[in-house]
Amino acid sequence: MNREEVLLLIHRVYNFNPGPATLPLPVLEKAREELLDYRGTGMSVMEISHRSSDFEEIITSAEASFLELAGLNNRDYRVLFLQGGASLQFMMVPYNFLPDGKTADYIETGIFAEKAQKEASRIGKTHIVASTKDTGYRSIPRQEDLSFSPDPAYVHLTTNNTIYGTQWKYIPDCGDVPLVADMSSDILSREIDLTKFSLFYAGAQKNLGPAGVTAVVIRKSMLERVPENIPNIFSYKVHAESGSLYNTPPCFPIYILQLVMEWLKDQGGLKAIEILNEKKASLIYEAIDRSENFYRGHAQKECRSTMNITFRLPDEKMEKLFLEEAAKEGLMGLKGHRSVGGIRASIYNAMPLEGCETLAQFMEDFCNKHKA
Repeated sequence: MNREEVLLLIHRVYNFNPGPATLPLPVLEKAREELLDYRGTGMSVMEISHRSSDFEEIITSAEASFLELAGLNNRDYRVLFLQGGASLQFMMVPYNFLPDGKTADYIETGIFAEKAQKEASRIGKTHIVASTKDTGYRSIPRQEDLSFSPDPAYVHLTTNNTIYGTQWKYIPDCGDVPLVADMSSDILSREIDLTKFSLFYAGAQKNLGPAGVTAVVIRKSMLERVPENIPNIFSYKVHAESGSLYNTPPCFPIYILQLVMEWLKDQGGLKAIEILNEKKASLIYEAIDRSENFYRGHAQKECRSTMNITFRLPDEKMEKLFLEEAAKEGLMGLKGHRSVGGIRASIYNAMPLEGCETLAQFMEDFCNKHKA
């Protein structure tokens, strides 16, 4: 049976879930091929030792490919593969870089940015540089709206707002202050100058791989600032010195992440994937804008995310019907976050163009059928 015949027997839908999210089909196929016997070892990746040469090759390749795609070098940066999701990083960042007597600056553009700031405030003093909460997190603050504290230890932002569908389109100027970012929902989705960040992190389950591993990219000079008196398990320096092997890492998610990195390179790297992501997003935003307010986008147009597209319909009854009919067409995971409702289409790197074309056409047909 050839590949095409096998695929005909497999029921695949268009998965618009915000995370865990869709993975590239070639990655899933490769993992399936190697699941029982990884390259002649007679064992699955889930069974081989994390201290073995086979796994060392996987994690070394994953770091090298990540840095290559990000436009960074291994002389100045390390990639750490940790556990605990981005939520653990909300604590680890201030634990490592917010000493007594200093202030950490946070820019609030959504719920996860709020959570990061609140977690840091348990450890030390924080300052909110700007917040768009009062306007429903519909926008990203402008540079002139940012009010930094006099001498912050670092500045933290969240580059893409998964719940509300906004995205930073510029990198704020923080002077010489280290810039830290949660990039969980748009990491490696576009070309930006990542050398402007001293540390950025991302839970893998949206753009990098399956849930269970978190990528932390850190400038090596930052490791010199890590205090010696914090628990080893929370120390970036300890994890860097041990090559992410201080404790048993999430081996299988790292393996899948490494395959995703190779897939990204095969697509042409970040420039090519950015062009594709812009095209995918424009299809859905155009369907929203053409609907004459049948669909109402949440984010201001200049701040619209290319990863998470959020919108409402005339009422909740219509939204429920939209979700039901979409599911019948194999368009899954479109329900908005429980805190805001509505519809959300998450179209990360692995979402194929055909999925967005299908959704945009469904939106147009649904609008024509139900618009008063």
